[in-house]
Amino acid sequence: MSDFEYPSDLINLETTAWQEIQAGRLTIATADAVQSAITTFATEAGLDRYTVEMGLKKMVRHTAQAA
Repeated sequence: MSDFEYPSDLINLETTAWQEIQAGRLTIATADAVQSAITTFATEAGLDRYTVEMGLKKMVRHTAQAA
């Protein structure tokens, strides 16, 4: 997956976004909240935002498929 730990609030936001995507009802507010949280986390951790986003999506979507 990734070499770093995601905060639970970021995982929860991405999980909500993924559920909304699957239901065909992703809102701009949810998408914006996820992107803002990813950017903040990446900046504070000194990580590449795109790497953070891709790792987070993999983690959330892989876990959702396994459930």
